[in-house]
Amino acid sequence: MNGGEPLTERRANTLAGQVAVITGGARGIGRAFALRLAELGAAVAVFDVDFGHGDTEPGIAEEVVAAGGRALERIVDVGDAGAVKSAVADVVAKWGHLDVAVCNAGGGSGDFTRTRASVIEPTEFDVVLRRNLLGTVHTCQAVAAQMTQQGSGRIVTMSSLSARRPRLDGGYAHYASAKAAIVLYTQNLAQELGPFGVTVNCLQPGYIATPRLLPRFEENGAEAMLSRVALRRFGTPEDCAGALEFLVTDLGSYVTGAVIRVDGGAA
Repeated sequence: MNGGEPLTERRANTLAGQVAVITGGARGIGRAFALRLAELGAAVAVFDVDFGHGDTEPGIAEEVVAAGGRALERIVDVGDAGAVKSAVADVVAKWGHLDVAVCNAGGGSGDFTRTRASVIEPTEFDVVLRRNLLGTVHTCQAVAAQMTQQGSGRIVTMSSLSARRPRLDGGYAHYASAKAAIVLYTQNLAQELGPFGVTVNCLQPGYIATPRLLPRFEENGAEAMLSRVALRRFGTPEDCAGALEFLVTDLGSYVTGAVIRVDGGAA
């Protein structure tokens, strides 16, 4: 491509020929990630525990194809290291290489009262650590060997506003702890893989109004929440996708070990 091409044409092919894996990509922020990478020209493999194929809405694979990309769906529990490794191997076998990995799968459980730091049940803590921290570790380990062998690759993990600001009641301690640990794991991995040409960065979303979370924001007082956000609006999955685009394209080629807040200036 030459410098005289229109910006829109250059952007449309930013990831042409590349292959991406996104965990937890069937809905919400993960869905926005999958569609953005497809629009940029990548083949996209989506891993999730539930694709909701019984719904009337089109599945993520159909949406990826409609956006101009190639698609692959795999039912994968990221808490199962063997399952993640097998699914990544299938992607490489199908498309020959792997250029981008987004560790998006995660989520909390329970209500704020039962998940306070002093009372949360160890079993519930284990479930959320497995879903978030270990799921991230399993995904990173599964893709690292391929990327270091290639001498290139982009890994993006997902933390949260919860990782840097505790709730005043101490609730959701399991989720906050897991997301905080992901930050330092990411930075360690960036140091390890940097000499092989692989970047590893972390996105830290704030209040992102996905269809699942928006009702909870409203129940917990949306106005009060927004008073702590400089931009005075909730974020969207597409806001997160814009930050991802920066990290996985040439725009972010000299960025690694970074934690990028996508929170509208939340205090």
